[in-house]
Amino acid sequence: MRTTVGIIGGGPAGLLLARLLHRAGIACVVLESRTRAHAEGRQRAGMLEQGTVDALRAAGAADRLDAEGMVHHGIELRFDGERHRLDFPALTGGRTVTIYAQTEIVKDLIALQLADGPPLLFEAEALAVERPESAAPFVRFRHEGRERTLHCAWVAGCDGSHGVARKAFPAAAGRTYAHDYPYSWLGVTAEVPPSCDELIYARHARGFALHSMRSPQVSRLYLQVPRGTSLRDWPDERIWDELAARFEVDADWTLRRGPITAGSVTEMRSLVHEPMRHGRLLLAGDAAHIVPPTGAKGLNLAVSDVRILARAFAEQRDRGSTRLLDGYSDLCLRRVWQATRFSYDMTRMLHAQPDGDAFDHRMQLARLRRITASRHAAAELAANYTGLPLSP
Repeated sequence: MRTTVGIIGGGPAGLLLARLLHRAGIACVVLESRTRAHAEGRQRAGMLEQGTVDALRAAGAADRLDAEGMVHHGIELRFDGERHRLDFPALTGGRTVTIYAQTEIVKDLIALQLADGPPLLFEAEALAVERPESAAPFVRFRHEGRERTLHCAWVAGCDGSHGVARKAFPAAAGRTYAHDYPYSWLGVTAEVPPSCDELIYARHARGFALHSMRSPQVSRLYLQVPRGTSLRDWPDERIWDELAARFEVDADWTLRRGPITAGSVTEMRSLVHEPMRHGRLLLAGDAAHIVPPTGAKGLNLAVSDVRILARAFAEQRDRGSTRLLDGYSDLCLRRVWQATRFSYDMTRMLHAQPDGDAFDHRMQLARLRRITASRHAAAELAANYTGLPLSP
């Protein structure tokens, strides 16, 4: 097989890149190691920055998003039994966020790809990226029981943190910066209408809690738990009781309870790989960086990566210029490190630290009170949460 851009990974990064390249008239092939059902069923984030919504609209992939997505104009911070709302449009000049599950984005992009897009191969396991330093790299992959080769001018590694793309970087050609957090998130999906109109971020002495949603009928909730926690140790009643305790405020508010239909425990980690390009191989999304979910930046960073990458390929094709391709890594990493910093700060501010003391507790409260008392501090959080502008 031959194409211009070989895309490894059929998640939101790889699929959106394929859609953008298709609309620009640039040939590509997407290799996804799992089945279509698995790709469409992976539960991930659901908060979209303004720029992510704009990108999906520009790609012609926002019909269901516009019909079903829930536009949010702020978030609520809870601590010391108090409620504080941040008004995003007032703080950012009109920017909002939208709740629309990543699984639905993947379904939308797959449907478009199969209807009129370039080839998308499911159960096509990428085995290795060969000769990325040359002008003719290729991807070895296994599909339908036999090994095949995809020859391309460029390879886009959108295959996540455990994929083969990042492994193709020689040890001397890159460096990984990582930080592991000493706690995890226990996340559950419940068949019950949300108890709030906007997301609630709760800081409690017993640990952090987040109230989110997937639709007007489905709630998504998270609890901070010790690293290494097993879901088996948390029966449904214990989960609801702990959520109620951490969300409790000195006001007339009640947490709605309902059947829990899914649950998982996610370890918290920050990771950035530098650079994001080696020869003709370019990384995007989780293949290059991971952030804890507190700041809701993972999916949004992946989208900003592929927006820049699609522009870079179009500039090379239309103008014969490699300016954007040559600057791709530096351009993306500026935004990546800012999102990593924001996610780290949010995580440290809202989570009970296992090794913390009374001083740490007071410092967290001081940071929260600064945000809720200062328009400047609130605007800084709102600007980062709704998404920093894409670099020129």
